[in-house]
Amino acid sequence: MRVTVLAIGHKMPSWVQEGYQEYAKRMPPEIRLDLVELKPEDRTSGKTTEKAKALEGERLLGALPKGDTLIALDEKGRAVTTQGLSVMLAEWMRDGTNPAFAIGGADGHGTEVRERASKLISLSPLTLPHAMVRVVLAEQLYRAWSILARHPYHRE
Repeated sequence: MRVTVLAIGHKMPSWVQEGYQEYAKRMPPEIRLDLVELKPEDRTSGKTTEKAKALEGERLLGALPKGDTLIALDEKGRAVTTQGLSVMLAEWMRDGTNPAFAIGGADGHGTEVRERASKLISLSPLTLPHAMVRVVLAEQLYRAWSILARHPYHRE
């Protein structure tokens, strides 16, 4: 199974790269975690927020691997617990589905991404820095796997 993280934003600080890679390398061989970084839209050229979100959305959708199921991360999406994410992960593994998680730019996702996504989920009701979302998502995917594997990482 492949899990893709499509993220608007590049040139992340080293702590972001190191944090993401730490959890990506912990994933078992049967679950590969791939990161696709996409350049954010230039906000200084007079584009409206909606236009910038639409252009970033085009990039996200263009990078979506063929056949993958798009999951858009959004602070206004449905809240998901770690246990709930582990249930989704088990279903994807069982069904042979490759999920792709989309992390939007500074202004979030445009209409096209929201409409194309099979799910809109929230990692937190807090507004998180988008760089940090990568690390939190990678950690939560690892934690979800650890629940399924009955690995002692997750404690309740």
